[in-house]
Amino acid sequence: MMIQTLRDRSSFHHWLHHRYSTPAGSGSSVDRKTKDVENYELLPKHEKALLSLTSMGYTVEEASAAVERCGPDASIGEITDFICAAQMAKTEAVFYEEEKPKKLFTSNGKLKRKKFHELEAHKRKKQKGPLTEEDEVIRLPNPMIGFGVPSGSTAITHRTLPDAAVGPPFFYYENVALAPKGVWDTISRFIYDVQPEFVDSQYFCATARKRGYVHNLPIKNRFPILPLPPRTIHDALPMTRRWWPEWDPRTKLNCLQTSYASSRLTDRIRKALEKWGESENVPEDVRKYVMYECRKWNLVWVGKNKVAPLEPDEVEMLLGFPRNHTRGGGISRTDRYKSLGNSFQVDTVAYHLSVLKDIFPNGINMLSLFSGIGGAEVALHRLGIPLKNVVSVELSEANRDIVRSWWEQTNQKGNLVHLADVQQLNPDKLEQLMRPFGGFDLVVGGSPCNNLAGSNRVSRDGLEGEQSALFYEFPRILDLVKCIMNGQNEN
Repeated sequence: MMIQTLRDRSSFHHWLHHRYSTPAGSGSSVDRKTKDVENYELLPKHEKALLSLTSMGYTVEEASAAVERCGPDASIGEITDFICAAQMAKTEAVFYEEEKPKKLFTSNGKLKRKKFHELEAHKRKKQKGPLTEEDEVIRLPNPMIGFGVPSGSTAITHRTLPDAAVGPPFFYYENVALAPKGVWDTISRFIYDVQPEFVDSQYFCATARKRGYVHNLPIKNRFPILPLPPRTIHDALPMTRRWWPEWDPRTKLNCLQTSYASSRLTDRIRKALEKWGESENVPEDVRKYVMYECRKWNLVWVGKNKVAPLEPDEVEMLLGFPRNHTRGGGISRTDRYKSLGNSFQVDTVAYHLSVLKDIFPNGINMLSLFSGIGGAEVALHRLGIPLKNVVSVELSEANRDIVRSWWEQTNQKGNLVHLADVQQLNPDKLEQLMRPFGGFDLVVGGSPCNNLAGSNRVSRDGLEGEQSALFYEFPRILDLVKCIMNGQNEN
């Protein structure tokens, strides 16, 4: 039925047009309203969802793709969250132009419908269509739970790896799930044709973080690190509960980005809401505008009619890092957001790496490639796996300082070697680094999101971008490590 509905989008659009353009003389308003209700109740569940979404201003194409992706049992809130995430993966970082905020509202604070729809049309004109699974040969699953999550009752415990992918060493590479077309096929092809495991961190914490992981780790007997982190916004940020309006249905935050909302935006929202007094009096169009911005920028309620971006220490907590992990050492607030936005979600990564605890009870030797502020190192430490030797290649000096500070504060007994230039890792340098301990047990990598994530649309160049092109260094270096270790074993 869903497939048939999607094939008949034009007829469905015609039906919607007919529904909203009934001539005034075609019957009394009461009769028309009664007939509308009767017709609505006769509709299948997914068509009710489509009707609700289109009446909220979404296109039929957006609504149809989202309903198909989320499934017929998804709530309207879940579907609109998906549409919002897909839009953010396709559009520029700023939707409403900051330099002309007053033109969105009338003198009494009401959103100008015409201006709102002009901006929405301008945004959609820049899109190449809704983000759907058809953009990739490798399909994004729904739900995005990979081989299983701690809260799920079903989990896959066996898979077959290509022969070339079998370790040693183990490898683990992360990238954003909603990447441009063809990215995941390329990543998989370059890393021994291993199929990615797609996981959304909303199943581990209070924020969504859709990521794909290419790895050769065992997948049986995984376990989460304890204590389990808060799973909802109000559990993670209890002070927000008092001010949360009933028309904000969010229980999870969207993916945490490298940037944050301006004070002008939050002030504009406050002024728009104050015009209406109590939250229940706020008109639907203003609510829709506020919810769009709240979802996009992960704004939380900190007072009556007041929203604010997350503080860096709150982002640290949501991502599973220790408090003040990125604070101090001359690192600016902007750099803290940037580093955190490009980092691993520690609880998710730790769940995958947990299988290594029984394999390496005495500690692990790890090569970390572009993994930012030490998400893998923190995950292994929280799992109780000693870090014997860690060689970390990281371009950002701020990130290197963060990892070095954490290493010292947690009294690590092993050796930490930092390299800033990946070109230093030629065969001779790698062999020199590996000789004292025989080789790496784990090679971890991740590309910065700058050229992949939708919030960086201006430079969204896929794997050809200046920073994300570093991905190609991961399979190169991984091959070198395997060759050197095989040569050592033969000798």
